[in-house]
Amino acid sequence: METIGYNYDGRILKEYIDRFSRARVVVIGDIIMDEYIWGDVSRISPEAPVPVVEVKHETKALGGAANVIHNMTTLGSRPVLCGVIGEDRTGRQILNDIEQMGLKTDGIVVEPGRPTSIKTRIVAHNQQVVRFDRESKNNIRHESIDKILDFIGKNLDTIDAIVVTDYGKGVISAPLMKGLRDLVSPASERSTIITVDPKTGNFEYYQEVDVITPNHHEAGTYCGFEIIDEDTLMRAGRKMLYDLNCRSVLITQGKDGVTLFENGGETTHIPTVAKKVFDVTGAGDTVIATLSLGLASGLDLRSAAILSNFAAGIVVGEVGTSTVNAEELKKAVG
Repeated sequence: METIGYNYDGRILKEYIDRFSRARVVVIGDIIMDEYIWGDVSRISPEAPVPVVEVKHETKALGGAANVIHNMTTLGSRPVLCGVIGEDRTGRQILNDIEQMGLKTDGIVVEPGRPTSIKTRIVAHNQQVVRFDRESKNNIRHESIDKILDFIGKNLDTIDAIVVTDYGKGVISAPLMKGLRDLVSPASERSTIITVDPKTGNFEYYQEVDVITPNHHEAGTYCGFEIIDEDTLMRAGRKMLYDLNCRSVLITQGKDGVTLFENGGETTHIPTVAKKVFDVTGAGDTVIATLSLGLASGLDLRSAAILSNFAAGIVVGEVGTSTVNAEELKKAVG
Protein backbone atom coordinates (compact mmCIF):
# COMPACT_ATOMS: atom_id res chain seq x y z
CA MET A 1 0.00 0.00 0.00
CA GLU A 2 1.41 3.36 -1.02
CA THR A 3 1.33 6.21 1.50
CA ILE A 4 1.13 9.67 -0.02
CA GLY A 5 1.71 11.95 2.96
CA TYR A 6 2.21 15.42 1.50
CA ASN A 7 3.26 14.31 -1.97
CA TYR A 8 0.94 16.51 -4.07
CA ASP A 9 1.07 19.63 -6.22
CA GLY A 10 -0.68 22.39 -4.26
CA ARG A 11 -0.74 24.73 -7.23
CA ILE A 12 -2.75 22.26 -9.32
CA LEU A 13 -5.17 21.53 -6.46
CA LYS A 14 -5.82 25.26 -6.02
CA GLU A 15 -6.52 25.60 -9.74
CA TYR A 16 -9.17 22.90 -9.48
CA ILE A 17 -10.73 24.54 -6.42
CA ASP A 18 -11.25 27.58 -8.66
CA ARG A 19 -13.06 25.31 -11.14
CA PHE A 20 -15.63 24.21 -8.55
CA SER A 21 -17.87 27.08 -9.62
CA ARG A 22 -18.32 25.40 -13.01
CA ALA A 23 -19.07 21.92 -11.67
CA ARG A 24 -22.68 20.88 -12.30
CA VAL A 25 -23.71 18.64 -9.42
CA VAL A 26 -26.97 17.15 -8.13
CA VAL A 27 -27.16 15.88 -4.54
CA ILE A 28 -29.81 13.27 -3.68
CA GLY A 29 -30.53 12.24 -0.12
CA ASP A 30 -32.29 12.73 3.19
CA ILE A 31 -32.95 16.39 4.00
CA ILE A 32 -32.56 17.17 7.70
CA MET A 33 -32.72 20.23 9.92
CA ASP A 34 -30.01 20.27 12.59
CA GLU A 35 -30.99 22.09 15.78
CA TYR A 36 -28.49 22.96 18.51
CA ILE A 37 -29.40 24.00 22.06
CA TRP A 38 -26.30 25.50 23.70
CA GLY A 39 -25.90 25.85 27.46
CA ASP A 40 -23.90 25.23 30.62
CA VAL A 41 -24.05 22.51 33.27
CA SER A 42 -23.41 23.36 36.92
CA ARG A 43 -25.43 20.72 38.77
CA ILE A 44 -27.08 17.31 38.60
CA SER A 45 -30.86 17.04 38.63
CA PRO A 46 -32.39 15.96 41.97
CA GLU A 47 -35.03 14.06 39.98
CA ALA A 48 -32.60 11.73 38.20
CA PRO A 49 -28.81 11.33 37.79
CA VAL A 50 -28.69 13.58 34.72
CA PRO A 51 -27.09 17.01 34.16
CA VAL A 52 -29.26 20.12 34.22
CA VAL A 53 -28.45 22.26 31.17
CA GLU A 54 -29.02 25.98 31.55
CA VAL A 55 -29.89 27.04 28.01
CA LYS A 56 -28.00 30.08 26.68
CA HIS A 57 -29.02 30.13 23.02
CA GLU A 58 -30.29 28.00 20.14
CA THR A 59 -29.15 27.68 16.52
CA LYS A 60 -30.32 25.82 13.42
CA ALA A 61 -28.36 24.57 10.42
CA LEU A 62 -29.09 22.60 7.27
CA GLY A 63 -28.28 18.94 7.87
CA GLY A 64 -28.07 15.68 5.97
CA ALA A 65 -28.06 16.13 2.20
CA ALA A 66 -28.79 19.82 2.75
CA ASN A 67 -25.49 20.15 4.64
CA VAL A 68 -23.71 18.59 1.66
CA ILE A 69 -25.02 21.29 -0.68
CA HIS A 70 -24.14 23.88 1.98
CA ASN A 71 -20.56 22.57 1.90
CA MET A 72 -20.52 22.73 -1.89
CA THR A 73 -21.89 26.26 -1.91
CA THR A 74 -19.21 27.57 0.45
CA LEU A 75 -16.66 25.91 -1.85
CA GLY A 76 -18.01 28.00 -4.75
CA SER A 77 -20.37 25.56 -6.48
CA ARG A 78 -24.11 25.93 -7.24
CA PRO A 79 -25.49 22.42 -6.61
CA VAL A 80 -29.08 21.27 -6.92
CA LEU A 81 -30.68 19.29 -4.08
CA CYS A 82 -33.11 16.41 -4.59
CA GLY A 83 -34.97 14.91 -1.66
CA VAL A 84 -38.21 14.94 0.32
CA ILE A 85 -39.60 17.29 2.98
CA GLY A 86 -42.92 17.43 4.76
CA GLU A 87 -45.75 19.94 4.61
CA ASP A 88 -44.61 21.66 7.80
CA ARG A 89 -42.86 24.73 9.14
CA THR A 90 -39.45 23.05 9.17
CA GLY A 91 -39.80 22.04 5.53
CA ARG A 92 -40.72 25.60 4.57
CA GLN A 93 -37.75 26.93 6.51
CA ILE A 94 -35.40 24.56 4.68
CA LEU A 95 -36.76 25.72 1.32
CA ASN A 96 -36.30 29.32 2.37
CA ASP A 97 -32.74 28.70 3.61
CA ILE A 98 -31.79 27.04 0.33
CA GLU A 99 -33.28 29.89 -1.70
CA GLN A 100 -31.40 32.37 0.49
CA MET A 101 -28.21 30.58 -0.60
CA GLY A 102 -29.15 31.42 -4.19
CA LEU A 103 -29.93 27.80 -5.08
CA LYS A 104 -32.91 26.27 -6.87
CA THR A 105 -35.37 24.01 -5.06
CA ASP A 106 -36.95 22.35 -8.14
CA GLY A 107 -35.63 18.90 -7.18
CA ILE A 108 -37.21 18.87 -3.71
CA VAL A 109 -40.46 16.91 -3.36
CA VAL A 110 -43.06 17.80 -0.71
CA GLU A 111 -44.67 14.58 0.53
CA PRO A 112 -47.99 15.02 2.38
CA GLY A 113 -48.20 13.27 5.74
CA ARG A 114 -44.45 12.90 6.13
CA PRO A 115 -42.60 15.01 8.73
CA THR A 116 -39.43 16.87 7.83
CA SER A 117 -36.53 15.25 9.72
CA ILE A 118 -35.19 17.22 12.70
CA LYS A 119 -32.15 16.29 14.81
CA THR A 120 -31.86 18.27 18.05
CA ARG A 121 -28.57 18.24 19.96
CA ILE A 122 -28.06 19.55 23.49
CA VAL A 123 -24.50 20.90 23.83
CA ALA A 124 -22.95 22.00 27.13
CA HIS A 125 -19.36 23.21 27.51
CA ASN A 126 -18.71 22.23 23.89
CA GLN A 127 -19.75 18.62 24.54
CA GLN A 128 -22.91 16.96 23.24
CA VAL A 129 -25.05 15.84 26.17
CA VAL A 130 -27.91 14.19 24.28
CA ARG A 131 -29.58 14.14 20.87
CA PHE A 132 -33.22 13.52 20.04
CA ASP A 133 -34.69 12.94 16.58
CA ARG A 134 -38.12 13.69 15.14
CA GLU A 135 -38.54 11.90 11.83
CA SER A 136 -39.96 9.08 9.75
CA LYS A 137 -37.64 6.30 8.55
CA ASN A 138 -40.23 4.78 6.22
CA ASN A 139 -39.32 4.65 2.56
CA ILE A 140 -40.61 7.59 0.57
CA ARG A 141 -43.58 6.95 -1.71
CA HIS A 142 -43.13 5.57 -5.22
CA GLU A 143 -44.57 8.81 -6.60
CA SER A 144 -41.79 10.73 -4.84
CA ILE A 145 -39.13 8.42 -6.30
CA ASP A 146 -40.63 8.90 -9.77
CA LYS A 147 -40.58 12.69 -9.37
CA ILE A 148 -36.90 12.67 -8.35
CA LEU A 149 -35.88 10.37 -11.21
CA ASP A 150 -37.95 12.40 -13.67
CA PHE A 151 -36.15 15.57 -12.54
CA ILE A 152 -32.74 13.88 -12.98
CA GLY A 153 -33.68 12.49 -16.39
CA LYS A 154 -34.80 15.85 -17.73
CA ASN A 155 -31.57 17.52 -16.59
CA LEU A 156 -29.05 14.72 -17.16
CA ASP A 157 -27.35 16.49 -20.06
CA THR A 158 -26.34 19.29 -17.68
CA ILE A 159 -25.12 17.10 -14.79
CA ASP A 160 -21.43 16.28 -14.24
CA ALA A 161 -21.90 14.33 -11.00
CA ILE A 162 -24.72 12.81 -8.94
CA VAL A 163 -23.99 12.63 -5.21
CA VAL A 164 -26.02 10.14 -3.17
CA THR A 165 -26.03 10.87 0.56
CA ASP A 166 -27.81 8.18 2.57
CA TYR A 167 -28.78 8.87 6.20
CA GLY A 168 -31.24 5.98 6.45
CA LYS A 169 -34.34 8.19 6.55
CA GLY A 170 -36.10 6.56 3.60
CA VAL A 171 -35.07 8.56 0.52
CA ILE A 172 -32.35 6.20 -0.75
CA SER A 173 -33.68 2.78 -1.73
CA ALA A 174 -33.05 -0.04 -4.20
CA PRO A 175 -35.63 1.30 -6.72
CA LEU A 176 -34.13 4.81 -6.60
CA MET A 177 -30.56 3.56 -7.10
CA LYS A 178 -31.60 1.24 -9.94
CA GLY A 179 -33.41 4.14 -11.55
CA LEU A 180 -30.28 6.30 -11.30
CA ARG A 181 -28.07 3.62 -12.85
CA ASP A 182 -30.58 3.08 -15.67
CA LEU A 183 -30.56 6.82 -16.38
CA VAL A 184 -26.80 7.25 -16.32
CA SER A 185 -25.71 4.05 -18.12
CA PRO A 186 -27.15 4.95 -21.54
CA ALA A 187 -25.28 8.28 -21.31
CA SER A 188 -21.97 6.60 -20.38
CA GLU A 189 -20.09 8.51 -23.07
CA ARG A 190 -20.73 11.65 -20.98
CA SER A 191 -19.20 9.91 -17.94
CA THR A 192 -21.70 11.26 -15.42
CA ILE A 193 -20.15 10.40 -12.05
CA ILE A 194 -22.10 8.78 -9.21
CA THR A 195 -20.61 9.08 -5.70
CA VAL A 196 -22.16 7.67 -2.53
CA ASP A 197 -21.89 8.49 1.17
CA PRO A 198 -23.37 5.22 2.48
CA LYS A 199 -25.51 4.13 5.40
CA THR A 200 -24.93 0.90 7.31
CA GLY A 201 -27.48 -1.69 6.22
CA ASN A 202 -28.01 -0.24 2.75
CA PHE A 203 -24.75 -1.22 1.02
CA GLU A 204 -26.51 -3.59 -1.38
CA TYR A 205 -28.09 -0.53 -3.01
CA TYR A 206 -24.78 0.97 -4.13
CA GLN A 207 -23.81 -1.33 -7.00
CA GLU A 208 -21.61 -0.06 -9.86
CA VAL A 209 -21.06 3.49 -8.61
CA ASP A 210 -17.87 5.47 -9.13
CA VAL A 211 -16.96 6.09 -5.49
CA ILE A 212 -18.37 5.00 -2.14
CA THR A 213 -17.06 6.71 1.03
CA PRO A 214 -17.78 4.64 4.19
CA ASN A 215 -16.02 5.35 7.47
CA HIS A 216 -14.08 2.43 8.96
CA HIS A 217 -16.95 1.49 11.29
CA GLU A 218 -19.45 1.30 8.41
CA ALA A 219 -16.98 -0.64 6.27
CA GLY A 220 -16.31 -3.10 9.08
CA THR A 221 -20.01 -3.62 9.78
CA TYR A 222 -20.67 -4.38 6.12
CA CYS A 223 -17.72 -6.76 5.84
CA GLY A 224 -18.53 -8.58 9.09
CA PHE A 225 -15.26 -7.90 10.89
CA GLU A 226 -13.67 -5.02 12.80
CA ILE A 227 -11.04 -2.95 11.01
CA ILE A 228 -8.16 -2.86 13.49
CA ASP A 229 -5.00 -2.85 11.35
CA GLU A 230 -3.69 -2.63 7.80
CA ASP A 231 -4.56 -6.25 7.04
CA THR A 232 -8.24 -5.92 7.96
CA LEU A 233 -8.38 -2.53 6.22
CA MET A 234 -7.07 -4.06 2.99
CA ARG A 235 -9.48 -6.99 3.23
CA ALA A 236 -12.43 -4.63 3.72
CA GLY A 237 -11.54 -2.37 0.81
CA ARG A 238 -11.05 -5.26 -1.60
CA LYS A 239 -14.27 -6.98 -0.46
CA MET A 240 -16.34 -3.85 -1.12
CA LEU A 241 -14.75 -3.34 -4.54
CA TYR A 242 -15.60 -6.92 -5.46
CA ASP A 243 -19.07 -7.14 -3.90
CA LEU A 244 -20.31 -3.77 -5.16
CA ASN A 245 -18.44 -3.81 -8.49
CA CYS A 246 -17.65 -0.13 -8.04
CA ARG A 247 -14.84 1.97 -9.48
CA SER A 248 -13.35 2.89 -6.10
CA VAL A 249 -13.82 2.84 -2.33
CA LEU A 250 -12.60 5.64 -0.05
CA ILE A 251 -12.55 4.50 3.61
CA THR A 252 -12.32 7.40 6.06
CA GLN A 253 -10.44 6.52 9.26
CA GLY A 254 -10.75 9.55 11.54
CA LYS A 255 -7.38 10.47 13.03
CA ASP A 256 -5.70 7.95 10.71
CA GLY A 257 -6.70 9.73 7.49
CA VAL A 258 -8.28 8.04 4.48
CA THR A 259 -7.45 5.08 2.24
CA LEU A 260 -8.41 4.92 -1.43
CA PHE A 261 -8.98 1.53 -3.10
CA GLU A 262 -9.22 1.61 -6.90
CA ASN A 263 -10.70 -1.11 -9.07
CA GLY A 264 -7.59 -2.41 -10.76
CA GLY A 265 -5.54 -3.03 -7.67
CA GLU A 266 -4.08 0.35 -6.69
CA THR A 267 -4.39 1.33 -3.02
CA THR A 268 -3.32 4.67 -1.53
CA HIS A 269 -3.26 5.78 2.10
CA ILE A 270 -3.48 9.52 2.80
CA PRO A 271 -2.61 10.50 6.41
CA THR A 272 -4.78 13.01 8.24
CA VAL A 273 -3.92 16.71 8.19
CA ALA A 274 -6.16 17.61 11.16
CA LYS A 275 -4.28 19.46 13.89
CA LYS A 276 -7.13 19.06 16.41
CA VAL A 277 -10.39 17.11 16.56
CA PHE A 278 -13.32 18.67 18.44
CA ASP A 279 -16.36 17.32 16.58
CA VAL A 280 -16.69 14.89 13.67
CA THR A 281 -20.30 15.96 13.01
CA GLY A 282 -20.64 16.71 9.30
CA ALA A 283 -17.11 15.50 8.42
CA GLY A 284 -18.53 12.84 6.10
CA ASP A 285 -20.63 15.51 4.37
CA THR A 286 -17.49 17.58 3.79
CA VAL A 287 -15.57 14.59 2.40
CA ILE A 288 -18.27 13.60 -0.12
CA ALA A 289 -18.87 17.24 -1.10
CA THR A 290 -15.21 18.04 -1.76
CA LEU A 291 -14.44 14.69 -3.38
CA SER A 292 -17.43 14.96 -5.73
CA LEU A 293 -16.65 18.56 -6.72
CA GLY A 294 -13.08 17.56 -7.44
CA LEU A 295 -14.15 14.67 -9.68
CA ALA A 296 -16.84 16.78 -11.38
CA SER A 297 -14.18 19.43 -12.11
CA GLY A 298 -11.86 16.91 -13.77
CA LEU A 299 -9.52 15.87 -10.93
CA ASP A 300 -8.27 12.29 -10.81
CA LEU A 301 -9.44 10.07 -7.95
CA ARG A 302 -6.27 10.32 -5.89
CA SER A 303 -6.03 14.12 -6.09
CA ALA A 304 -9.73 14.50 -5.27
CA ALA A 305 -9.24 12.22 -2.24
CA ILE A 306 -6.29 14.34 -1.05
CA LEU A 307 -8.40 17.49 -1.37
CA SER A 308 -11.30 15.96 0.57
CA ASN A 309 -8.88 14.90 3.31
CA PHE A 310 -7.71 18.51 3.68
CA ALA A 311 -11.32 19.73 3.89
CA ALA A 312 -12.23 17.15 6.55
CA GLY A 313 -9.17 18.17 8.56
CA ILE A 314 -10.58 21.69 8.79
CA VAL A 315 -14.17 20.89 9.83
CA VAL A 316 -13.32 18.40 12.59
CA GLY A 317 -11.62 21.28 14.40
CA GLU A 318 -15.00 23.01 14.85
CA VAL A 319 -17.94 22.18 17.14
CA GLY A 320 -21.27 21.53 15.42
CA THR A 321 -22.18 20.90 11.79
CA SER A 322 -19.71 23.05 9.88
CA THR A 323 -18.45 23.75 6.39
CA VAL A 324 -15.22 24.82 4.78
CA ASN A 325 -14.90 27.63 2.24
CA ALA A 326 -12.70 27.78 -0.83
CA GLU A 327 -10.17 30.19 0.65
CA GLU A 328 -9.74 28.09 3.81
CA LEU A 329 -9.20 25.02 1.66
CA LYS A 330 -6.63 26.78 -0.52
CA LYS A 331 -4.79 27.96 2.58
CA ALA A 332 -4.73 24.40 3.99
CA VAL A 333 -3.46 23.01 0.69
CA GLY A 334 -0.83 25.74 0.48
